[in-house]
Amino acid sequence: MTTVTYQGEPGSNSATAARALYPGSAELPCTSFEQALEAVTLGNADVAVIPVDNSAAGRVADVHHLLPESGLFITAEYFLAIRFDLMGVPGATLDQVECVRSHVHALGQCRKLLREGGWRTLVSDDTAGAAREVAELGDPRHAALAPPAAAGLHGLEVLRAGVEDDPDNTTRFVVLSRDAAPAPDTGEPTMTSLFFSVRNIPSALYKTLGGFATSGVNLTKIESYQMGAGLNASRFYVEIEGHPDDERVALALHELRFFSSEVRILGVYPAHPHRLKG
Repeated sequence: MTTVTYQGEPGSNSATAARALYPGSAELPCTSFEQALEAVTLGNADVAVIPVDNSAAGRVADVHHLLPESGLFITAEYFLAIRFDLMGVPGATLDQVECVRSHVHALGQCRKLLREGGWRTLVSDDTAGAAREVAELGDPRHAALAPPAAAGLHGLEVLRAGVEDDPDNTTRFVVLSRDAAPAPDTGEPTMTSLFFSVRNIPSALYKTLGGFATSGVNLTKIESYQMGAGLNASRFYVEIEGHPDDERVALALHELRFFSSEVRILGVYPAHPHRLKG
């Protein structure tokens, strides 16, 4: 049986994504992203399901800080529609609510409701954890913003359903594994994730990216960051549409390597159908 790990508690959005990807699998909830990745690295779990981007709140996990030293690879992506309910203890009413608990990203994705209620907020480590905290308190003055599954899991009542600001609120998750397992080049839409460091020469970044432009390869993400302190050269995390075996992508990667001191492919995986919408 596959063991899947994630950051958060049962009933969280990460748990929902993990179950959608690996139904019937064993679950290993962790308190942090680092612990989830370590569980895979040490062999305590087969895969980790990690949220990396949210359409409303932006970056969730710093994948470029988590991956370089972990030795793990991206093998799949998954887009999950995010729904939040405001929930309280049985018998509680909206008029009684004084404080709302949730993860910082969930609070940021439900600002309209919070402004309307005028409630004070408390940040929890996890959305499902906020629901558990409210259940443990047993106080009608406390409510939680959490995924719908958390209400039944913790015996809470939904005070208002679907309170997210954006009805198209979506989080992108990636699956991380010890094995690279690159997807074969079948002609189907494929994503490639990679790191690179530019050489210390003028216009290095411009030249590294030029190959993608001239080859007509679409970059869907590029993020810069530095490892450690000091004046080390910046490193870049990039996601592109295409397979490394495709001629256009191969030409772009050849030019990238010529002007880079390091290039590391972190994953080649099928593009999720969500990308084809719109």
